Amino acid sequence: MAWDWDKLQEKKKKQPGGQSGGPPGMDEIFEKIRGARKKFPGGSWIIIVAVVALFLGSSCFYTVAVDEVGVIQRFGKYVRTTQPGLGFKLPRGIEKVTKVKVRYVFKEEFGFRTLKAGVRTRYASSSSYQNESLMLTGDLNVAVVPWIVQYRVKDPFDYLYRVNHVRKTFRDLAEASMRLVVGDSSINEVISKREEIAGKAKVLLQKFLDEAETGIKVVNVEMKKTNVPEPVQPSFNEVNQAIQEKERMIYQAKEAYNKVIPAARGNAEKTIKSAEGYALDRVNRAKGDAARFIDMYQAYAKSKDVTRRRLYLEAMQTILPKLDKKFFVDADQKNFLPLLNLGTSEGVKK
Repeated sequence: MAWDWDKLQEKKKKQPGGQSGGPPGMDEIFEKIRGARKKFPGGSWIIIVAVVALFLGSSCFYTVAVDEVGVIQRFGKYVRTTQPGLGFKLPRGIEKVTKVKVRYVFKEEFGFRTLKAGVRTRYASSSSYQNESLMLTGDLNVAVVPWIVQYRVKDPFDYLYRVNHVRKTFRDLAEASMRLVVGDSSINEVISKREEIAGKAKVLLQKFLDEAETGIKVVNVEMKKTNVPEPVQPSFNEVNQAIQEKERMIYQAKEAYNKVIPAARGNAEKTIKSAEGYALDRVNRAKGDAARFIDMYQAYAKSKDVTRRRLYLEAMQTILPKLDKKFFVDADQKNFLPLLNLGTSEGVKK
């Protein structure tokens, strides 16, 4: 059998690859590499240079999405901002591109976190983030105020380089602005006027962001359902009921007031007008009597006998019609007693 083994080895040597139709072994590969080095001196450096050139060339091109801009830095210094599309820059290590979403609306949540958005949105437990939403109102009540801030990047340069940890700074400023607005409002305003408070917080937050040069523009501030902490909620409900009862009694008192006071004012005005009319009548009468007396005195001064007689006749003209029975007695009559029998006792009394 020895001769068969020798024939088999000679047959393998004659086949390419040194094996029967199989791939070349590692020894053969190393032999070929050594042969290539001999044919091309410095070939390994050419391969290394080609790999490095390919790597650097691939880092010169970049793509910016439609909702982004590219911010280019050269050795760490800002040089330019590129618009969406295919861009070119110097190789990696010289220039660096940072993509910033300028059309995307970001969202920050305070007092809660969204676990899964959808038709039935799931939120994380508010107790984990209660410190963010617990606030002191202007009337010294504690309120739970969860809210959302939506914003976008309006200046990529400021957003990247002006502020360190811009997201944390944004959250701190948002929380500070909301606490300022809530601190100037009552607990009832915080619960019932959420849109008004959210608008004030938005204006104040944008002012803080501009002063800090964050490069952020606030799109919207939305307040979720506000309430008081659970431990004090029963007491708060009792206070609200007492306030409502107080307001009801005030409204009833105002209703009674509106019924009684206008009537009393009308009566008072009527009495005042009557008194003024009476006073005017008395004054005018007094003035008339005084004028008549003056005229009478002037006439009496001119003709005393005639004026005296006229006054006497006028007085008799006024008095006599009012008398029922009249008795005329002559001043020279001596026998006066018999005349008393002419009339009845009633007439004598009269």
